[in-house]
Amino acid sequence: MNVILFGPPGSGKGTQAKFIVDRFAIPQISTGDMLRSAVKANSPLGVMAKEIMDSGGLVSDEIVLGLVSERVTLDDCKNGFILDGFPRTIPQADSLISLLNGIGKKIDHVISLSVDNSELVVRLSGRRTCSVCGKGFHLAYEKPVKEGFCDSCNNVLVQREDDSEITVLNRLQVYENQTSSLKSYFENLGLLTTVCGSGSISDIQMQICTILDSGGAGDHT
Repeated sequence: MNVILFGPPGSGKGTQAKFIVDRFAIPQISTGDMLRSAVKANSPLGVMAKEIMDSGGLVSDEIVLGLVSERVTLDDCKNGFILDGFPRTIPQADSLISLLNGIGKKIDHVISLSVDNSELVVRLSGRRTCSVCGKGFHLAYEKPVKEGFCDSCNNVLVQREDDSEITVLNRLQVYENQTSSLKSYFENLGLLTTVCGSGSISDIQMQICTILDSGGAGDHT
């Protein structure tokens, strides 16, 4: 079972990806992790990628697809995998499908977690972190006993720059611009299932299990 998982910042994609990994015993494949591993292993593709990254360039689709091809043929992928962060464009999606067809594999499911932007803004902009010990809090879901101060060490709580409301809105717009055409692409292939990312974690997991166990795609919002 080979899965692509989409989800905007704050949608809980990381939590649900881990659940799928644990529940179905398949690895999560991140292009970032693959690049770091290839560079560390000093593989031919890793050497090429390192030269490009060291010069400040972007690693080409050809190299990334080569890394994906190598990764999905490893033994831990024999029962499937989750792709995280790839593909990001229609040409990448086309190339991915062609690549997988060439090695006798295919994408079985594309799951898109959907959460209203207003809720995502609350989830992300409400996060606070202790400036000293790093303990995390949330203004709506996990408030400190004393407003603005850490429960553990009583130091000041701060908001990360990328959690400010305007930054969050920009990040969500970038995500939508990047993925909207991809969602349509996979929907046209009959692979896309949209899952409501609001509600309890267990409810969302149950929806995902129903999709992956049944083998059917459709709209579950």
